[in-house]
This record gives sequence, structure tokens and C-alpha cells, in this order.
Amino acid sequence: MSLKSAIERDGDGKPNFEVKTLPNVRSSAIAMREIKTLFGDDADVALLYFSGHGYVNTTGAEIVFPQNLETEDQYYAGLQMDTIMKVVNGSRVKNKIVILDCCHSGAMGKYDIQKDKSELIPGVSILTACREDESALEMGGHGVFTELLCDALNGGAADFCGNITVGGIYAYIDRSFGAWEQRPVFKTNVTEFIPLKTVKPSVDLGYIRRLTTLFNSPDEVFKLDPSYEKTNTPEVEHKVILPYAQNDHVEQFSVLQKLQSIGFVRPVDEEHMYFAAIHSKACRLTALGKYYWRLVKNNRI
Repeated sequence: MSLKSAIERDGDGKPNFEVKTLPNVRSSAIAMREIKTLFGDDADVALLYFSGHGYVNTTGAEIVFPQNLETEDQYYAGLQMDTIMKVVNGSRVKNKIVILDCCHSGAMGKYDIQKDKSELIPGVSILTACREDESALEMGGHGVFTELLCDALNGGAADFCGNITVGGIYAYIDRSFGAWEQRPVFKTNVTEFIPLKTVKPSVDLGYIRRLTTLFNSPDEVFKLDPSYEKTNTPEVEHKVILPYAQNDHVEQFSVLQKLQSIGFVRPVDEEHMYFAAIHSKACRLTALGKYYWRLVKNNRI
């Protein structure tokens, strides 16, 4: 799975990013020209992804291309990460994202102690495969980080609304590496994460929007009884309990069970929702459910 195929379309097939791939860039000069073009207008989003060699010398961290590696003395001719940051920070693009899968990539956007200021202006996010002093692992001919990045974009990092943001991608990748492995780095200066891609939500958004109609407040307890369980009817050959199933209650219970399946609702004093209904108990919102209840209430979903 390539990054291009993972990001160029949303989960429903709708066009997403217009991707330009440069698989055989030989020189830093060519790379610099393309980076300036990428960040050269006032688009809503521009994303730079690089997978290759990273190097550190006395002048700082660099990404390196084949022409830079032809002789050992040419390492200094790589493209410095500081130089890339100057282009990114000077861009009029509203949301500027840089993703690097190379050794020492954590140096990208490093705090400049001499200038006493951050290298990230508002609207910039950086996601790297490893810290400044680490190498980026490869497996099967490609970076482990890139494989996880593609998995994240193919749904692994989606929230319950189907949105995939750079923050969600970092959280997904971060959990995938152990304490003694390379550590991905995330730096950002944004006031709101925009979706990089959308996929089909875990449950239909219409069910999530029902949170505020089922629960008048996030702390409300929803009382249940046997009339919410659809199998509690005289037509079904097992012991039934009054009150028998009622269509409107059964419909509400079906929504509650869908919300339970994604961790928004939990039964009270019972392990399963079925028994909460049959034993006339209740259900309530989890902490996650309360969070999404507030999103619905504030018209964020």
C-alpha cells in the first residue's frame, strides 16, 4: 500500500488530495524546486511527504538524495531541514503539513535556542518517523513508519465521525512503537485539526446525533424495562415479562445498542444491555459518550 493510494481519495471514493509523486529525485536542487512549488500558492492544505535518507553533520540535519551520496565528501550538499522550514513558514498555504520518514527526522522544526523562538508558525504541523538522534527502521524495503502511516489513513486513525487528522495519525503510530523502539515525533502550531481524509464512520452519524434526544443531559440515566427488548413478545417461544416489547422502545433500544458497540453507552448494574432491559435497569453515557453528546449539542457533528 502506497501513501498515494491511501490519501488521494476518501473512503467513499471521492477525490481528496491531488498527489504528485517524485520517486526518483536525484538532487537537492530538484527537491527544493518542487517543495517551493508545493508551498507556493494559497491553498487550504499542502502536504509534503519524504521517505529516504536523513543525515546529521556540523551544520544540522539534512535529507539526502542520490547525487549527494556519490562521494562521501558530498554529504554536506544535502537539503537542510532548516531550509525546508523557511519555505514552509513563508508559505501562504493555510494548513502546512510535513511528514518525514528518514533518520534524524525529528530535527525538523527544531526549537532555535539562539533565536529564542519556535520554528513553527501558526498553521504548521510536522510528523516524523523518529527523534533527532535516532534512525528510522525499515522492513521489507520500506519504512515501518510509512506502513503505519498508510494503515492510519486507511481507517486506523479515524475518529467516530470518520475523520482522520494528523493528530489522530500520530496517536495511532505512537501506540504502535514500544518504549525501546524509534519514537515518532509530532509538532504542531494549529488551533484546530482539519481532516486529511474521511472514511465511513464506525456507526452512522445519524445514530450519534440521537445522543441529545435520548439523553437530555450527559449525566442522565436512561431507564429501561422489558418493553425495550424486541424478543420479549408472546409470539416468541420463551418466558416473557410485562410490559411486552413496544415498537418505539425497541427502536430506541436498537440505537442505544449501536452506541454501546462504539463505547458511548454502558448498562447500569448489568454486564449486557439485554439484561439491563429484561431486569428493568438502566443505561448511561460513558465519558466518551458525554464528549460526543456535547459535540452534538454544540452542532459540531
